[in-house]
Amino acid sequence: MEKTNQQYDNVIITCRSVFEKKMNDYGTAWRVLRTTSITDQIYIKARRIRSIEEKGVSKIDEGIRPEFIGIINYAIMGLIQLELEPSETELDKESTLGLYDTYFQTAKELMQNKNHDYGEAWRKMRISSYTDLILMKLKRTKQIEDHDGKTEVSEGIDANYLDMINYAVFALIKIDFENSK
Repeated sequence: MEKTNQQYDNVIITCRSVFEKKMNDYGTAWRVLRTTSITDQIYIKARRIRSIEEKGVSKIDEGIRPEFIGIINYAIMGLIQLELEPSETELDKESTLGLYDTYFQTAKELMQNKNHDYGEAWRKMRISSYTDLILMKLKRTKQIEDHDGKTEVSEGIDANYLDMINYAVFALIKIDFENSK
């Protein structure tokens, strides 16, 4: 489990760095997005990953790794938007990064709890399975959004975003650490 925590932390550093650099370029322009739009952005990234996995090639000179980073960062944006609501007002860098860190830590704690119960079963899975699980979570999220966020017995949009973060982290761990053996 310690190895997983260290690898997870390395993924956090990578994703946060990309998030911060994009924030330096664009500010928090994404704050105008409704969560439905964020869900659609994640969907686009997950579909591209699946397309590359199925075709074996991409015409754009980027692999699946940046798309998994994008899924994580958009899911965190979605969690922030669920908390703060969309706004035309920029959020200052310090507050934004504080929220980013809080939600990534929440996702990590969820992973640790599930990892305890499932015994790191995710390590035996294929990256393509994470892609499929993210796509399934997106379908669920869209259903919940179409029902104005209401569920009868299921977890909400936030839980689905957290799961998407963790599936994407698992994929990045496999890409960055296990495939480089």
